[in-house]
Amino acid sequence: MATILNLESATGICSVSIGKDGALLALRETDEARSAAAVITVFTEEIIKESGIAFKELDAVAVSGGPGSYTGLRIGVSTAKGYCFALDIPLISISTLQAMAYGVSQKVKQGLFKDVLSAVNDENILLCPMIDARRMEVYTSFYNLDLETIKPVSADIIDKHSYEDILKDKKMLFFGDGAGKCKETFAHQPNAIFLDDNLPTAVNMIALSEKKFNDKNFEDLAYFEPFYLKDFVATKPKNKFL
Repeated sequence: MATILNLESATGICSVSIGKDGALLALRETDEARSAAAVITVFTEEIIKESGIAFKELDAVAVSGGPGSYTGLRIGVSTAKGYCFALDIPLISISTLQAMAYGVSQKVKQGLFKDVLSAVNDENILLCPMIDARRMEVYTSFYNLDLETIKPVSADIIDKHSYEDILKDKKMLFFGDGAGKCKETFAHQPNAIFLDDNLPTAVNMIALSEKKFNDKNFEDLAYFEPFYLKDFVATKPKNKFL
């Protein structure tokens, strides 16, 4: 039983929520690119005010821990650590991909995708969240409807043969900002189903962060780093005059 601030900035979306005992109290989010640095603390202050609680009433801060954008992850983690240090409360890390999978699993269990999953047993459904990693590469992992990991997180380069052994026997639900570019590649696969508008959101972190809080599954505040998956490579902007 806890009041938890949840911060999601692992991708282009910045989303902030407050959950109390596993239920949503308040939410702010935007999909404006590269806006997290400017709005994450503003959003936090707004939902604190809207929810009628004080900062000192927070029991923990949860942050989307990756994989995802190097810059977005740094912003989220540094903000979360700042609140935790100031309030002397624990830090919780939530897998970005698992939170995405949680949101879709709840919709499947509510019967929202009956049109594409009719007569399919739950054990034959796999969830495949995808985060864009440029070109035809994605960060992804596979989960069943109980959020058990079927394939660990990896950076995969997608071609027409990707996951073909699994797609023979399983319905795979692909979603996230990396899934769209794979849709045409998998057009020949009848078991590949693509879902729109299932992007990272701090709403999907609430139940997961509540569970981790109850299990006392906290991060080392001083040493925690997000899961980048790949090393950051700095690039120089092109000079149009050269």
